[in-house]
Amino acid sequence: MKITSFQAGLAAAVLLAATWLAVPVSAQTQTQPAAPARPVAATAPVTAQPAPAAPAVAAQPSAIAAPAPSTAAPAVPAAVAPSATEAAVVPASDAGGAAKAGIAPAMKELSPWMMFMSADIIVKAVMIGLAFASLMTWTVLIAKSIELSVASAKLRSALKKIADVRSLAEAQMALGAKGGILPSLLAAALREARMSAGLSSDTGIKERAASSFSEIVRAEARRIRIGMGVLATIGSTSPFVGLFGTVWGIMNSFIGISKSQTTNLAVVAPGIAEALLATAIGLVAAIPAVIIYNHFSRVTRSYLELVSRASGAAARLLSRDLDRSHGSAHSRAAE
Repeated sequence: MKITSFQAGLAAAVLLAATWLAVPVSAQTQTQPAAPARPVAATAPVTAQPAPAAPAVAAQPSAIAAPAPSTAAPAVPAAVAPSATEAAVVPASDAGGAAKAGIAPAMKELSPWMMFMSADIIVKAVMIGLAFASLMTWTVLIAKSIELSVASAKLRSALKKIADVRSLAEAQMALGAKGGILPSLLAAALREARMSAGLSSDTGIKERAASSFSEIVRAEARRIRIGMGVLATIGSTSPFVGLFGTVWGIMNSFIGISKSQTTNLAVVAPGIAEALLATAIGLVAAIPAVIIYNHFSRVTRSYLELVSRASGAAARLLSRDLDRSHGSAHSRAAE
């Protein structure tokens, strides 16, 4: 009898262990955890019918099976727990999106105009000065282009008109009362010939006329180079002026960092961007100025070559007039 009760207790222990192992698996695989408890409770009376001791053994599994709903019941909060975690994660992501949404307008406001308006007064003065220098560069470009093109066209036309004349008087008649470099050279040659009348030295007359021609050519070179110095100054100094604005802006940025006691990019970026904008404006003013200066240097050189041709043409006409006057004097003396 003792052995039978021992075997019954061992069977009850085995059944208890099997039940505890089976309950978590059924809770994970089934959506309704209370369903497995009903078959176990239904089989308990069936096992109790064959033997009288069986109800005692079966009663124990039924008693064990009874806590199954309570054991399976906590599985529902376990399934709900991930949703709670997700609910905790979702606000975090929403918070990140809200933070990004708050940062996005600030980044959109980093336009050149907004950076200029939020810059220091010294940096603003530098930017305005560089913008004015750039405006002067383009003004000189337009004005000098028109001036050089008109002057070159007039001088070429005048040289064509006097290409076949024989004297200074004929050259003046061919050009008329128009102004320009070539009429000035012809007038200087006639003035020197008239003032040197009665002198027998043609070499002295030619030297004095050449001196007058060189003065006129130098004056024309100075006139045609007006504005070139402005381009050279802007091209050479604008990068350094922009660099000064950059240094000043970065210095103010570091001061702001020390006051706010943070190295956040949102605090550092605007000041550095304003500083770099000054350098960018300096380069925008300097690069075109250098290019335009080199262009006008070539165009001015070609125009001065035309002026030298005009000076040579006036000197040749003066030499012909002098030789012609001496030839007529010799012919009169021979008569």
